[in-house]
Amino acid sequence: MNIRAETNFPSSRRIWRMVSALALAGAALSVFYFTSGAQETVDEPAPEVMRELPESRAQVQLSYAPLVREAAPAVVNVYAKRVVEARSPIMSDPFFRRFFGDGSFGMPRERVESSLGSGVIVRDDGVVVTNNHVIKGGDQFTVVLSDRREFDATLIVADEKTDLAVLQIDPGNEQLPALRFRDSDNLEVGDIVLAIGNPFGVGQTVTSGIVSALARTQVGVSDFQSFIQTDAAINPGNSGGALITLDGGLVGINTAIFTRGGGSIGIGFAIPSKLVERVVNAAVTGGIVERPWLGADTQRVTAEIADTIGLDRPRGVLVTQIHPISPAGDADVKVGDVITSIDGYEIFDPEGLQYRIATQDIDAKVDLQVRRRGELKKVAVQLAKPPEDPPRDIQKISGENPVAGATVGNLSPAFAEEIGVSPWQEGVIITEIERRSIASRLRLRPRDIILEVNGRKTPTIQTLVMAIETDQRSWDFVIKRGDRKISVTFRI
Repeated sequence: MNIRAETNFPSSRRIWRMVSALALAGAALSVFYFTSGAQETVDEPAPEVMRELPESRAQVQLSYAPLVREAAPAVVNVYAKRVVEARSPIMSDPFFRRFFGDGSFGMPRERVESSLGSGVIVRDDGVVVTNNHVIKGGDQFTVVLSDRREFDATLIVADEKTDLAVLQIDPGNEQLPALRFRDSDNLEVGDIVLAIGNPFGVGQTVTSGIVSALARTQVGVSDFQSFIQTDAAINPGNSGGALITLDGGLVGINTAIFTRGGGSIGIGFAIPSKLVERVVNAAVTGGIVERPWLGADTQRVTAEIADTIGLDRPRGVLVTQIHPISPAGDADVKVGDVITSIDGYEIFDPEGLQYRIATQDIDAKVDLQVRRRGELKKVAVQLAKPPEDPPRDIQKISGENPVAGATVGNLSPAFAEEIGVSPWQEGVIITEIERRSIASRLRLRPRDIILEVNGRKTPTIQTLVMAIETDQRSWDFVIKRGDRKISVTFRI
């Protein structure tokens, strides 16, 4: 569609008539004002702004260049490689294999797959943070500095729940340029930020924008969601790059974009530095990311719930369940309480509460503001690790029974949190199934949770083994698969 702007210019005679009419109208208004006896005051015109010519280049040139010059060397490229076997799809057909056999024609060939992203040096001894999805599946990692030097990297931590990974390179005795963490809790909407990364593999690129929103929780790219939203352009390849403020501090790790065609449309998301620093510290002090646990299940307070419990607006989260052995239970948090803030930070949804808990130390003490029966209370909670009770006791089931060939474990809050299952779930979970086993033939699946066998509950592997070790050839199982409970009879 072509758009054309058209303008009609009046003739000189018409212009003269318009000027005359305006002059007469102005005269009439002046007469009316001075002869009507009105006592109103007339606002004085605003003083004219004095404009002066710049006297130096510094007054003319406003630039992010000094900031970029200092920060950019700490932003790197991260390459992940893995070797995979590729077999001709023709040789997967039994007809061709019948004639050609499994000779060299059908031998699998090795193929190298690689991915490219960005990363940030956060310690001068070579600690690099990036996104987990940048390095996922890789077995060889290379970090390329902005001056084109390449280093082999070792993976210290890959934390899928936060979509963060920490790598280590060895610069010898050299101190590498590194970005310092800036507290993301001090950000405000409207703050200017710069995004530095390697979009589309074209080379290091800097884009500018503002903080568009804070605490975005409905993004869905990790378990702990409280993203910084920015309109600084972020594109594929920017993942793992730096989001910095004008003081040069690292305020976030660029992670995801909202897009319709694969490119930036001004809606990008970064993991806040508060969470990034927590993962980095865990990586360099032991290589294990442990997170505290509250032990309360919650739901968002909707407008209807707010009206029912007397809130002036929807805010906070409603406690729907308390684990019997949990910090929340020990602190006397109750079902029906509305948690409105934690350590002074407002809470609007379960994801926001989960994020705030995840940024704390294992044994930290936090203050919850709780609304209970119309009154506000402050509840001090001593956080702790989720308990492993019962112990997971991973083992492989053998014999002549429906679960033979399956590797199973006891669910506990700790194990459930680790594998992404509800910590309130009890039972025996299948973690792996051997090919061509009885369990495989009966179409049991990893992550199936066995709740009952022949009418008896199976909260532990011991109770499961007792239930299946019989001389019978038919078993009635109750299995939880995803959000569904399935009752099925197995015969072997």
